[in-house]
Amino acid sequence: MLCALIATDKPGHLQTRLDNRDAHLAYARDSGKLVMAGPFIDADGQMSGTLLVIEVETMQDAYDFADNDPYAKAGLFEKVRIEQWNKVIG
Repeated sequence: MLCALIATDKPGHLQTRLDNRDAHLAYARDSGKLVMAGPFIDADGQMSGTLLVIEVETMQDAYDFADNDPYAKAGLFEKVRIEQWNKVIG
């Protein structure tokens, strides 16, 4: 199943994002679950959140993936939402 992981950064935590970005990208890329990903951009043009579409067997796999993300472990996210997602176009 496909799941969308939608995360909002804590305000004022851009440096946390930058400090952990390489580890986050490697984790996502090497997981074997990543379908597509990219950051949200705020009004100032700075990264402010994350959208990942992952392919997993169960919702628990999606939660485990999110919990083990280096960004999550570094305390970057203010809010994380995980939803099963159905690709229709693209």
